[in-house]
Amino acid sequence: MSDQQSQPSFFLGVFIFLGLLGLGYLLANAAIEYKEYERTVSVKGLSEREFKADIVIWPIQFTQADNSIEALYNTLEANTIKIQSFLIKKGLQADEISISAPNINDKLASQYGNSDYGKFRYAAIQSMTVYSKKIDLVRSIMKDLSSLGKEGIVFKSDNYDAQPEYIFSRLNEVKPEMIEEATKKAREVAERFATDSQSSLGKIKRASQGQFSIYARDKNNPHIKKVRVVSTVVYYLSD
Repeated sequence: MSDQQSQPSFFLGVFIFLGLLGLGYLLANAAIEYKEYERTVSVKGLSEREFKADIVIWPIQFTQADNSIEALYNTLEANTIKIQSFLIKKGLQADEISISAPNINDKLASQYGNSDYGKFRYAAIQSMTVYSKKIDLVRSIMKDLSSLGKEGIVFKSDNYDAQPEYIFSRLNEVKPEMIEEATKKAREVAERFATDSQSSLGKIKRASQGQFSIYARDKNNPHIKKVRVVSTVVYYLSD
């Protein structure tokens, strides 16, 4: 082969060699960078706040017994009106009070022919429900309701269904601010970790928001709610 023919082949070989060398260098750097990006830290950020409930559901139950079904209904109706008037006089509106049909038990019918049903044949439980946004007012009325006991009304409070329920309905309003706070606290933890490990904190690799939980602050203050959320964030680390 002549020198004139071998020169192009030589230069082509040189270019191929340099190209492979450059490609190898780039791949090596890419591998190093990829290895660096594999270094991560997973941290959690907590946001916890207290809010006052904005809705109260207060079931009111009272009992009555009689041997006359007609007299029983009349007494139930009279006591229902008395309680309703009491609640309205204290500041509630009529549309905040609902009345359910009474639950009446005929003891004779449940004795399977035995006429020994005690002093009264009929026993009834009457239920009323207060649904209101006036938390403080309703709580003050709860303390005063027992005064109607002096007028012969027997209230039933040992039933789970008769316990007041407090609801915090403004969760969507506070969510954005609490998520922001939880994420900010997670970053503060990650930055401290990066400093302690002599690393630099990079971008977020992955983030997940936990479920919001709402519960009473304590058993004596069920109208004060604690709202809590935990965010988990994974950050990249680099030297």
